[in-house]
Amino acid sequence: MAYRKDTGFSPDDQALAELAKALSHPARISILKILAERNTCICGEIVELLPLAQSTVSQHLKELKAVGLVQGEVEGPKSCYCVNWKTVGKLQGLLNGLFEGMDKSNRKNCC
Repeated sequence: MAYRKDTGFSPDDQALAELAKALSHPARISILKILAERNTCICGEIVELLPLAQSTVSQHLKELKAVGLVQGEVEGPKSCYCVNWKTVGKLQGLLNGLFEGMDKSNRKNCC
């Protein structure tokens, strides 16, 4: 019987890994910064601010939307996107939990 690679990992660890994967490209980080700064944005405006083709920006937006970091609506030929602050808060909490869970008293010079 085949097992999924994420079997045996906590739901929080799986969620953090999924969100981190979505942030693993600098274009996606830039897109989030742009959306946070403007609070809402139309895809065309993002394209004007990044050195990427419209189709590439759309693909990055799709990845961010798939994990819930970005919300968006298609209104005719325009797509409007904004940051999903609830998911950003979840990501922040998961990252804080990761680093707070590392016991600082067990740090030793290993190399």
